[in-house]
Amino acid sequence: MKKIVVSLLALGGALALQSAMAEDGEALYKAKGCVACHNVDTKLVGPAYKDVAAKYAGQGDAVTTLVNSITKGSQGKWGPIPMPPNAVTEAEAKTLAEWVLSKK
Repeated sequence: MKKIVVSLLALGGALALQSAMAEDGEALYKAKGCVACHNVDTKLVGPAYKDVAAKYAGQGDAVTTLVNSITKGSQGKWGPIPMPPNAVTEAEAKTLAEWVLSKK
């Protein structure tokens, strides 16, 4: 019985952490100005986040790749319009990258 309770508590903690990360990612998306060029479902200036998640699905280095694009900017990955570097910390960029990759 004790093992079941511990397992359920661990599962609940993991789900709460995942939910908090999703909320943090969405909050950063709105607060850091990503919303000016990106949308979750449709292409604006930059690609839709669902398209980004699909492109990088299953790639082990996807978070690192997106963190680099977020912090350093990128060009040519999604067309001719460059993405400028964003004023975020590495931790914020990682949260954003993980949130973007969760949009399937």
